[in-house]
Amino acid sequence: MTQLKPINQQVVAIVGASSGIGRETALQFAKRGAKVVVAARSESGLRSLVEEIQRLGGEAIYVLADVSDFEQVKAIADKTVQAYGRIDTWVHAAATAVLSPFEKITPEEFKRVIDVNLTGQAYGAMAALPHLKREGRGAFISISSVEARRAIPLQSPYSASKHGVEGLLEALRVELMHEGIPISVTNIMPAVINTPFYNKARTKLGVKPTGVPPYYQPSLVAEAILYTAEHPTRDFIVGDIGKILDLMQKVSPQLVDALLLAIGFVGQRTDEPKSEDAPNNVFEPIEGYDTSEGDFSNLTIPSFTDWLDKNPPIKWGAVAAATLGVATVLKALLPGNDA
Repeated sequence: MTQLKPINQQVVAIVGASSGIGRETALQFAKRGAKVVVAARSESGLRSLVEEIQRLGGEAIYVLADVSDFEQVKAIADKTVQAYGRIDTWVHAAATAVLSPFEKITPEEFKRVIDVNLTGQAYGAMAALPHLKREGRGAFISISSVEARRAIPLQSPYSASKHGVEGLLEALRVELMHEGIPISVTNIMPAVINTPFYNKARTKLGVKPTGVPPYYQPSLVAEAILYTAEHPTRDFIVGDIGKILDLMQKVSPQLVDALLLAIGFVGQRTDEPKSEDAPNNVFEPIEGYDTSEGDFSNLTIPSFTDWLDKNPPIKWGAVAAATLGVATVLKALLPGNDA
């Protein structure tokens, strides 16, 4: 059984930390006493993040890196070990996207999304795992998406990359088990999250894109990440809607096809015009979005099942009670069981 350190004893590297989920996660780790190394392409975002952590009394450094370049990813791990002596948890959150009908996506755009979202995750594992193995324990936490379980229209390269991340992690997990090395490998799969992601993605929809509401706040994902940094967890879908979508996909993919046909196209468009030539972060970092939250706070809702996932005894007790209740009702309804 993998035993992970308390967060206040951890050294944590967070890749893709200049904004959104990565930034919020870095702040929460620092508030809990972890030593934090943050990495991304945006130096202004990283500098402001480190300054914010230091104002909170935390300890952090930053490393500039493009995750499509293995040497730059390796430098994150090397500089973390150089500064703090080890890596206890690696959180990989870097991602980009092109929202567009497939026929309008260029080969260069498709390849770039795969290079960042999937190959970048593999590079993160290549860089981090040797250090985690040397420590004899630790956590490799990948920020994927509920799109790892169900692709959606207008996001074909993003969905493909997230499906690939799930395959990568499944293979890594079993290989580590085979080696007998107690490293926790976690796939964090957020539903639609209110981050600057939709400001920074490239769009060919003619308008600023949006996720299909409802949204959840990035703090919810960060809380799940911190939980899995202390409690070995295979998969964690963040947001009730994500869990419902995953269940629906398992029960009837055709039903999800019909649902996405009805809402997946209109639901990803705002009324705000935006050109495909507008600044985006697909090939280069862009300035002005060094925040955790995006523009859709008015569309956010709470999630209730995440709390259950962080309290397994209560979760499985509730499942057992519900199962017993259903069995009792069925028994009472069966012939020959009249009172």
